[in-house]
Amino acid sequence: MDKNKAKNQKQARRHARVRAKVSGTATCPRLSVFRSNRGMFLQLVDDEAKTTLASAGVKELKQAGTKTEASKELGKLIAEKAKGKKIEAVVFDRGSYKYHGRVKAAAEGAREGGLNF
Repeated sequence: MDKNKAKNQKQARRHARVRAKVSGTATCPRLSVFRSNRGMFLQLVDDEAKTTLASAGVKELKQAGTKTEASKELGKLIAEKAKGKKIEAVVFDRGSYKYHGRVKAAAEGAREGGLNF
């Protein structure tokens, strides 16, 4: 089997395992994380209505610094957008990523911004 195909299958399995346990509603949406080499994106998703309530990407930030610092600022930004929509509690969906580094920084930034996990 091709190495990349095996890697993608493992990632899909991890993501499915996390998603089986995490679901969002209108009052308590899912905070979904997508991390790429260049940037990071956060979304507040209502899984019942299948809609995105708010989203934020690294390109929206004025100054980034390191990727980890930018992730923390991004967490604060999504928390501000959630407050604007009167959302205070979310469930955190780390996707297939480990909870460390940029993913952890984004979660900490969202908590500092006032979101409850």
